[in-house]
Amino acid sequence: MSKRQFVALLALLGLLIAIYLTLYKTGAIAELACTTGSCETVQMSRWATFLGLPVAAWGIVFYVVLLALALSGLQGSLAESRGVSLALVALTGWGVIFSAWLTYLELFVIHAICQWCVVSAILVTIAFAISWLDLRDHSRTDAALGVPDST
Repeated sequence: MSKRQFVALLALLGLLIAIYLTLYKTGAIAELACTTGSCETVQMSRWATFLGLPVAAWGIVFYVVLLALALSGLQGSLAESRGVSLALVALTGWGVIFSAWLTYLELFVIHAICQWCVVSAILVTIAFAISWLDLRDHSRTDAALGVPDST
C-alpha cells in the first residue's frame, strides 16, 4: 500500500467518525456509543459548534477534501507530484493544529474527553506523519533525478 493510499484510508475512517458525530449533533442519533470519557458532554458543549456549524460537520469537509486529494495523488501524472505531497502536508498539518486546539478545549475548558474526537486527532496526526514521509520521498526522488524545486 502506498503512502497516499494509506492517507486515503485514514481519511475514510475519519470521515466515518465525523459523519457519526454530526448525526448525533444534528439529532439524527439519540445517543453516542462512548465507552471512555464523556462524548455527549463534549458534543453538547458550546465549543462543538464553529461558525454556525457542528465541528464534526467541518470534519466531514476536511476528511472529504483529504480523501479526494490523496486519491487524486494516485492518478496518472499526479502520482509523482511533489505538489500533491505538499498539499497533503499542509492540509493534514492544519488538521493537527485544529485537533490540538479541540483537545486543549476538551482537557482544560470542557473538562471532558470524547473518545471519537481523540481517535480523529490520532488519525489526522498519523496522516500528517505519512504525508510528511511522502513529501520527503518525492523531494529525494526529484533531487536524485535533478528535477529543479518548482514548489
